[in-house]
Amino acid sequence: MAHGGSALGRHNGRAIFVPYAIPGERITARITQDKGRFAYAEGVTLLEGSEARVQPRCPHFGPRRCGGCHWQHIDYTAQLAFKEQIVRDQLARIGGISEPNVLPIIASPSAWQYRTHVTLHVTPDGQLGFIGTDDQQIVPIQECHIIRPELQDLLERLDVETLDGNVLARVRLQVGTESADRLIALSTLDDQPPAVELDLPLSVSFLSEDERAQPLIGTGKVHYTIKGRTFQVTAGSFFQVNLPLAETLVELVLARLALQGTEHVLDLYSGVGLFTAFLAERAALVTAIEGFPTAVDDADANLRDLSNVTLIEGLVEDVLPELDETFDAVVLDPPRSGVEITALDALAALAPAQIVYVSCDPATLARDARRLIAKGYTLQDVQPLDMFPQTYHIEAVATFTRS
Repeated sequence: MAHGGSALGRHNGRAIFVPYAIPGERITARITQDKGRFAYAEGVTLLEGSEARVQPRCPHFGPRRCGGCHWQHIDYTAQLAFKEQIVRDQLARIGGISEPNVLPIIASPSAWQYRTHVTLHVTPDGQLGFIGTDDQQIVPIQECHIIRPELQDLLERLDVETLDGNVLARVRLQVGTESADRLIALSTLDDQPPAVELDLPLSVSFLSEDERAQPLIGTGKVHYTIKGRTFQVTAGSFFQVNLPLAETLVELVLARLALQGTEHVLDLYSGVGLFTAFLAERAALVTAIEGFPTAVDDADANLRDLSNVTLIEGLVEDVLPELDETFDAVVLDPPRSGVEITALDALAALAPAQIVYVSCDPATLARDARRLIAKGYTLQDVQPLDMFPQTYHIEAVATFTRS
């Protein structure tokens, strides 16, 4: 199984990438993109199926349909094994680490109905859907099996016409820890707030092109409780979609740092303060850096009771080279694109004894691991988590120590 969701087969010695296939199967396939040394194809006939093949739960799943899920045709136990293997393969192939210490993957408590937020696109005739497998068309949907039931209920009850459907581009649905804590965030074609008439007990916000939120109805916020602590999250701010594993993620980071109460910790891409809050309870001082202004506002509210936190608004690649303090440990949770080279070099120059890297993409993790190792760090271990069942996406926590 290749990173990106396709199974990798061979034909006359050439690698062929085929979505919706499973390693071990024999198929006939049709080439869709010929790249010379390798090709992309679509399955035509299943000649010998895998024992891991199951009936997809969702009618919208499959070729030329919804692109939100990639692996509903694979038994969940097999999904976990493939993800663990992909992390190991990426670290070896891209990271140049011959035998990476990849720990057994942590499964999601639920393989379905786990997502707390989802973004739908609006078709020209006013239907809600997801981007299709061709990355172009919008596939209208009536049901989604990976979102929480509260969001499915909202999807069924939502009438796009009451949201000024003629100008809508995207509709984001979000639910907090409590089922009644719900939010809709709207983006428009003309980047202007829409006219909204809605008789539902929830908040509605307008999201501009730069992801700034403007409340239209209610507060425009939802709340998540992690390890007994509640975090406000404004429309547009990032928060993990799988709440039970968000809690596991915090526990993994804290366990790897094993703070003694005397350390100065740096939290990069700190968002609304999820890691910062728990680090501050165990460290002498935490410096948090976040570039998205709305998330910084949320973090300011979420961390108000903690006097040992310094919150800096700015891009990590801009702020990090300017820091002249000493840090004992660093936590970073970058976007899928990973860490900018300038930021990674500046981080290595600070020479913290320990770096805990929370990744949502094994390829960029492997790339950044290679650079950190070249700067004198040792990769101790990588703990994958299945934050995103039924998809090829993989969360992982990597621990580096200075050699």
